[in-house]
Amino acid sequence: MTTDSKKVIITGGGGFVGKYLSQYLVEQGFVVYGFDRHGSDIPNITTVIIDILDKEKVDKYIQQISPTHLIHLAAQSSVKKSWDNPTQTISINVEGTRNILESITLHTPKCTVLIISSAEIYGTPKILPITEQTPINPNNPYAESRKQQEELCQNFITKNKLNLIIARSFPHTGAGQSDQFVCSNFAKQIALIEANQQPPILTVGNLEAKRDFTDVRDVVRAYHLLITTPHTSGVFNVCSAKSIPISSILSTLQTFSTSKITIKQDPDKMRPSDIPNMVGSNTKLQQATNWKPIIPINQTLQEILHYWRNEILKNQS
Repeated sequence: MTTDSKKVIITGGGGFVGKYLSQYLVEQGFVVYGFDRHGSDIPNITTVIIDILDKEKVDKYIQQISPTHLIHLAAQSSVKKSWDNPTQTISINVEGTRNILESITLHTPKCTVLIISSAEIYGTPKILPITEQTPINPNNPYAESRKQQEELCQNFITKNKLNLIIARSFPHTGAGQSDQFVCSNFAKQIALIEANQQPPILTVGNLEAKRDFTDVRDVVRAYHLLITTPHTSGVFNVCSAKSIPISSILSTLQTFSTSKITIKQDPDKMRPSDIPNMVGSNTKLQQATNWKPIIPINQTLQEILHYWRNEILKNQS
């Protein structure tokens, strides 16, 4: 396959994962188009400013580009925001996906489509680790939106024979992630404390919860392998297969700082229906693509803290 024949659209191309994915796919020989609501300045990709709820615009650009591959990252992906505005979350995650899949069906039905779903869809499982056969049991509006999105995808697979893959991504993190997410939030607070821009009190939510974290660069490698390895359509967990207590994330980040920090629980950071332990099996993904995560969590956390230190330094100058 020549470079020119590999054209990929990444929806949400200007977001945290989208930026890493765009760069990686350029390196792999793809011509990359990023759909993004706000636009973004990413080298070597063509950015289209577009809201995926704008059906006419989605249709226009998918017809123009005629992609060979599409990775659908654009979403409302915050559980907290989903409690604040469940209707908007379902609208973006379900109707936005419908607009894309209808347009792909109409204009480029042979396109390989990767839909990014979430491990939140499993809810609180009775048996660990979570496999792709674990029953779906959403317990927040975000997870419910992913369930509806996946049901929509199954309809398109059945009725329209789309080449459609679903990645159920477990938590992933890295430098540049929004401080709405726990690793980035802790690191930013530590960097602010070090710069004397925050009192030496770090506010936290539930430190007892355990999560299966993967470095964002490992995740984008998995997405690339899923769209380029020949296999049948299906659902794949993308995870490290190890769970870490949030308290351990915090203590690791603290070891990278010399500041004396007091930890204080913030009721506003406690989630309704928080899942005590989320750890997945990545066996199916490994067997299909030979993927495995290679970046250790301590390296990831150190890089996130370094990122926030630089950001705060830039803002001071």
